[in-house]
Amino acid sequence: MEHQTGSSRLPGFFSLPARERMSVTARFADLNDQEATALHSYGALSQELTDIFIENSIGTFSLPLGIATNFKVNGRDVLVPMAVEESSVLAAASHGAKLARIGGGFLASSTEPIMTGQIQIYPESMQDFEEPLQSNTEKILEYANRGQERLLKRGGGAKDLDWYTIPEIGSVVINLHIHTCDAMGANIVNTMVEKVSHYIERLLPVREMGLRILSNLTAKRRAKAECIIPPRAFSSDRSEGEFAIRRIFQAWQFAWYDINRAATHNKGVMNGIDPVLIATGNDWRAAEAGAHAWCSREGHYRPMTRWSILSDGQLHGSLEIPMALGTVGGVTKLHPTAQAALKLMNNPDARTLAEIVCSVGLAQNLSALRALASEGIQKGHMALHQKNISLRDRVSGATIQRSLTIN
Repeated sequence: MEHQTGSSRLPGFFSLPARERMSVTARFADLNDQEATALHSYGALSQELTDIFIENSIGTFSLPLGIATNFKVNGRDVLVPMAVEESSVLAAASHGAKLARIGGGFLASSTEPIMTGQIQIYPESMQDFEEPLQSNTEKILEYANRGQERLLKRGGGAKDLDWYTIPEIGSVVINLHIHTCDAMGANIVNTMVEKVSHYIERLLPVREMGLRILSNLTAKRRAKAECIIPPRAFSSDRSEGEFAIRRIFQAWQFAWYDINRAATHNKGVMNGIDPVLIATGNDWRAAEAGAHAWCSREGHYRPMTRWSILSDGQLHGSLEIPMALGTVGGVTKLHPTAQAALKLMNNPDARTLAEIVCSVGLAQNLSALRALASEGIQKGHMALHQKNISLRDRVSGATIQRSLTIN
């Protein structure tokens, strides 16, 4: 381990200019000039934007940005930007989309962008909250929407209310369901539930107020993608194509009944989804949390996708998961690369973007299952891995040569 000097206790670090923060960091870790320059770089961002996005910024971290091809979603051709460091991801997504394209591409749909905020209370009595909430639901919704004229004008705002108890801890959870239009909506939801909690305190005999925050299990805000793959997509020989379909279905069955396999199966789905979310400035951590929670909603952790063999021998696949994305506000409107990535996809609204993203996840899974069920996943991985090793050796050699020349 490299020797580190000084203390990580740095009062006032956040208030320093970025260059001084970098200098302090470099001294702490004894970084040389080359290492410091690698950290203190900004790429497509400006120093001002990085300071807006995060605290204590010293630079940016670059990821390769590529384009997944062959996608046809709801009859429209789409080029999909993906930011990711894993070699095989874009190749797999493009290959899966090519297979799906033979069957007509992806058919995608989505629900209204309804987010859920939770207000947790500890009532004086577990019997005294039901009637007041039922009789005052409309008043609560009206109160929540006060001051939200711009959101209401676009068709958004608080739409519904429900609640349930957690007897084990003597708590009631009130769910406020909010239409957030084309925003992901975290700030809108958190603002509303904070506000409504004060109304609830006046309405109910509350012993203690608990948490007030959105849920990332956006069960009311989901996207779905489907595709049908004919045997000829896999081989001109129908029997070979049907064999490939059967093997893909068996690979999916393995994930359905085995949690160890399901975890890796679902990681592969998110291999496709996360890079699109990163490229468009969306919260991929929230999407991950919601998707994995959704897979456990029936008490067992299941694969995100579903695959079946139709009566005519074709392969049918679908993916439906919570997908709370935004195309307005936050990073999506401030990050120049995110703006360009959205324009590349014809500036989709939040629902259309979610449908594209789900299609990519399904394509990624199809490609992975195809590889696993035939030559095995390592053949393609190792070919790309060897390419990376060769590139590393060339880069290292060039660096050494430059060093010899300079010295």
